[in-house]
Amino acid sequence: MPLNRRKFLEKSAVTGAGVALAGAVGAPAAQAAEAGKGRKKRYSLTVMGTTDLHGHVFNWDYFKDAEYKDAAGNAQGLSRISTLVNQVRAEKGRRNTLLLDAGDTIQGTPLTYYYAKVDPITAKGGPVHPMAAAMNAIGYDAVALGNHEFNYGIETLRKFEEQCDFPLLGANALDAKTQKPAFPPYFIKKFCVQGAPPVKVAVLGLTNPGIAIWDKAYVQGKLTFPGLEEQAAKWVPKLRSMGADVVIVSAHSGSSGTSSYGDQLPYVENSAALVAQQVPGIDAILVGHAHVEIPELKVTNTETGKTVVLSEPLAYAERLSLFDFELVLEKGRWSVESVSSKVLNSNSVADDPKITKLLKADHDVVVAYVNQVVGTATETLTTVEARYKDAPIIDLITKVQEDVVRAALASTEYASLPVIAQASPFSRTSEIPAGEVTIRDLSSLYVYDNTLVAKLMTGAQLRAYLEYSAQYFVQTAAGAAVDVEKLTNAGNRPDYNYDYVSGLSYDIDIAQAAGSRIKNLTYNGAALDDGQQFVFAVNNYRANGGGAFPHVASATELWSESTEIRTRIAEWVTAKGVLDPKDFASVDWRLTRDGTPVF
Repeated sequence: MPLNRRKFLEKSAVTGAGVALAGAVGAPAAQAAEAGKGRKKRYSLTVMGTTDLHGHVFNWDYFKDAEYKDAAGNAQGLSRISTLVNQVRAEKGRRNTLLLDAGDTIQGTPLTYYYAKVDPITAKGGPVHPMAAAMNAIGYDAVALGNHEFNYGIETLRKFEEQCDFPLLGANALDAKTQKPAFPPYFIKKFCVQGAPPVKVAVLGLTNPGIAIWDKAYVQGKLTFPGLEEQAAKWVPKLRSMGADVVIVSAHSGSSGTSSYGDQLPYVENSAALVAQQVPGIDAILVGHAHVEIPELKVTNTETGKTVVLSEPLAYAERLSLFDFELVLEKGRWSVESVSSKVLNSNSVADDPKITKLLKADHDVVVAYVNQVVGTATETLTTVEARYKDAPIIDLITKVQEDVVRAALASTEYASLPVIAQASPFSRTSEIPAGEVTIRDLSSLYVYDNTLVAKLMTGAQLRAYLEYSAQYFVQTAAGAAVDVEKLTNAGNRPDYNYDYVSGLSYDIDIAQAAGSRIKNLTYNGAALDDGQQFVFAVNNYRANGGGAFPHVASATELWSESTEIRTRIAEWVTAKGVLDPKDFASVDWRLTRDGTPVF
């Protein structure tokens, strides 16, 4: 009997059942050497993996309305991955392959935004999500949940899950009340070998604990996300006891052992290598979340001394990880003799015409949507220097946030408090050209689906917030040469974790040590009063603790909404009709060294 997907998923949400699917197909003799005198029977298995697809179906940049290009010559999109997968299956035999993903699938491009918000898949008679359609057509076997799967709420995620022909795995995504898995924890597939027992492969899916912070508005009181290490330690022995010959983990968690949220959670954000090191019984881990390329990383398990092979295929469908397993049959049981991994580059192949044909109509609709004109700009605005100079284009974001929050609190007890706002220089290449302004121009400025929150903060808290933000700059002595390419990202802090704060005036003295850089901090021309209260307009990522900025996560929340900041910017520009810096630009901060401006 075929698996009734809908009934199974309803059951799994209650019981925490795993997915067990039998690939009851005989392997070619070439893949399973016949046992002769003194010869062991062997089997070769290839596992392919993607991660952090973030809605990239085609090699297309919706923000530039052109084919995607970068200096490294990368190509993106599931249509390229499909071609690579077809090649591997042709070489290895489809019966001897498995195709996995490590999460972050349904957020990241205007394509995914459109089918979550503009023409949502949750509407009655709504469309099939393009990512579900593409991944179904390619033939994915299982996909781990990523943190960005929760960005549009649980209803959208469940609808996407329903549309997929493969399970979404999350052993550590638990129902808050029952503490049982709310999604299938694992997937099992049998590979039949002629004249030998089948090879039983188990895939354990693990997601990121940071979801509890980053999408708190959607998951609080509904789902909990314990650590990957503890959940792997719980499930791997169960999978082995169920007869798994091979155990693979698909983990939406990087390998660095670090966390961006500090001590707000007792669980490590990037713990894939820790899982390999601490939990015996794992053969390989498909790594996600960190957006880095790891062809092969070998980690020794401290308990068994065995090697676990990790691979992370970058992001955006630019790479495909390939794990090659060699198994040997001994005493009636298959065991893994060796594992190796590498990555294939999507730029080495053309699009699969099957995927192009399948999704061209969806793509064309989104291209037309993002090219809608919503206003005109009096001059070109760019983010090229925004990470080290106060740029008007970032002031546009803070101005919109201030206006929205001020209007929302107009009839409340907080209406008389000053409203200030934060924003980050997300992109180094975003540009709003002089002349016609389109939705894609504005979307390229704010590439994330963040929403707006109002928090109550004091002057002292904001001072600490700014000092923390200023750690982004590399300490540079007065008189030393300034290279803007080496001036920022101290301690590998990404651009999205450096914040402007509008409404205040301050210098950042980069000659000083981190923690002592904010100078001449004023509000309304007077030295900032540490006890004064402010309404702080922040994005939900920051409000929930993203980046571990001090005080903001614990501050009193006055208001929040579900409309994306990107949409608010488009509404603001549409209402104005004309985008003129005099309506939003302000000089709030500058870099100095011992009091002398850097620029």
